[in-house]
Amino acid sequence: MINQLAFVHANAKIGNNVTIGPFSTIEENVVIGDGTILHSNAVVMSGARIGKNCQIFPGAVISAVPQDLKFKGEETTAEVGDNTIVRECVTINRGTVAKGKTIVGNNCLLMAYSHIAHDSILGNNIIIGNASQLAGEVEIDDWAIISGGVLIHQFSRIGSHVMVQGGSRVSKDIPPFVTAGRDPIAYCGINSIGLRRRGYTNEEIREIQDIYRYLYLSGMNTTNAIEKIEEELSENEYRKQIVEFIKKSERGILRGWTD
Repeated sequence: MINQLAFVHANAKIGNNVTIGPFSTIEENVVIGDGTILHSNAVVMSGARIGKNCQIFPGAVISAVPQDLKFKGEETTAEVGDNTIVRECVTINRGTVAKGKTIVGNNCLLMAYSHIAHDSILGNNIIIGNASQLAGEVEIDDWAIISGGVLIHQFSRIGSHVMVQGGSRVSKDIPPFVTAGRDPIAYCGINSIGLRRRGYTNEEIREIQDIYRYLYLSGMNTTNAIEKIEEELSENEYRKQIVEFIKKSERGILRGWTD
């Protein structure tokens, strides 16, 4: 199932039932899992680790060296999980000495012309919209949706179940379960539609909304809001997840929106 017009290095490890289209290039030190399909003109460079049942579309380049001046040729990887779709002209750079690897999880969709820079870590079930650009060492947690044309500053972190409006510029951390948009980017409420689609109950969504009322609607600064949340709201997994995210934030979280 390897087209005769494709180039596959003799040392590449290719799984069972892999399809490689014409004019695709597979370099050495590459692993491709069972059932993956590479359409024509895909390029998989040294250091790539691609899971099972993925699809790599024309023009995509996986595991090119980082666009980072601190990279000195060290051996690093770009890892793509199972069942992930990489559309046309997507670029995923491999890691640097900072983390040693770039990771895209399972069941992700990277739409056309999106860029995943060195040492970024993406969880599972993530959608990256057309032409969105992730700088180095960005972290995105499970089930986040990044709409088209979003620019994400290096070292930023985006929490689970977040939805970011198209065309946004992200320079602060975005905590879990929220929608973010406007210009400049700001908190716009809870991603209630996405949460319902994933099985969250109305009661669970209300518990999450209560937390964010303290953070964004109370008039308190973030530190005081966190103290009040821990004092006045009952502990649950959502409170724990949100509070831990904010406490670990090095860039600070995005601001609230006002007229």
